[in-house]
Amino acid sequence: MTNPIHVDIVSDVVCPWCAIGYHQLASAARDTGIDIEVHWHPFELNPGMAEDGENLRAHLAAKYGTTPEGSIEARARLTEMGAALGFTFNYADDMRMYNTFRAHQMIDWAEDQGRGHEAKMALFAAFFTDRRDVSDIGVLAEVAGEIGLDQSAASSMLDSGERAEVVREKERFWTDRGVQGVPAVIFERQHLVTGAQGAATYASILEQLKAAKAA
Repeated sequence: MTNPIHVDIVSDVVCPWCAIGYHQLASAARDTGIDIEVHWHPFELNPGMAEDGENLRAHLAAKYGTTPEGSIEARARLTEMGAALGFTFNYADDMRMYNTFRAHQMIDWAEDQGRGHEAKMALFAAFFTDRRDVSDIGVLAEVAGEIGLDQSAASSMLDSGERAEVVREKERFWTDRGVQGVPAVIFERQHLVTGAQGAATYASILEQLKAAKAA
């Protein structure tokens, strides 16, 4: 890449708007021809969630007051938006929400091997498209193997918890700086944009930053 735009994205792998927002940004980068360098950072939507997770509809009802009708409508909207961006949301009534602390540890481990972005993309797909349990060490190790990393080493790393405190520190870094919701997208380490803003908005931001770099 030639002087790409540096983009930090604070997100969770079970956050649908994080998946949408990234794909909108990627679309904007392609459409404008502007290179971006993406770095992912951990955020847990449900840090206190039980090991075995919760039914997604029940979880949304308890946390946000979402009605069954509202849940169906939201899922349909996300599915349509995802399809337009080339991402598949494969929702089901029995789908579960999971604790993602181990998933973030896997991404952090993959980042050290130059595969953090691939790990993030694979985990978005594992959860939303394939409905896999992204809290399960076996599943996470399999995903690591699928992106070309050592599956056995991934399993051992997750089982040992060796990345736990490092990831906790990274989570605190962003929450201490006011990040309370995701996606939180930081361009060039100084311009914070929250939420999935749409490809057109991201394209405008990239164009402005490119012009500023050239000035």
